[in-house]
Amino acid sequence: MATTVGEVMTRRLVTVEGDQPVSAAAALMRDHDTGAIIVNDNGRILGIVTDRDITVRVVADGRGPDTPVREACSRAVEAVGPDTGIDQAARLMRSHAVRRLPVVEDGRVIGVVSLGDLALESDPTSALAGISAAAATR
Repeated sequence: MATTVGEVMTRRLVTVEGDQPVSAAAALMRDHDTGAIIVNDNGRILGIVTDRDITVRVVADGRGPDTPVREACSRAVEAVGPDTGIDQAARLMRSHAVRRLPVVEDGRVIGVVSLGDLALESDPTSALAGISAAAATR
């Protein structure tokens, strides 16, 4: 059984620069079948943007698809290192009410650990693990 987020994280990163339009982020989400993308600012993490962020912070406010991603993303991002224990990651997710944590090493994002990743590892028979496993095979 894995003990660190580095063992269970998703290494396939999808990123977008903060000055790109949200339409570019939405297209990346579609093309890579993901609901969240790391937002960069010259190679450093600026935040994370989710499909919900685009819906709530852009569309619902009547803003257009040319809105810069930096105006839609969440900037207060909790991040962990690859050696962070999976139990600690789960506690961070719970205390900050987030579903994903960027995994950072030497100031660079090297992966993302999601609630689904933790569920698959800790209880592969749970409903969340089943949903996460099904989504990963689509």
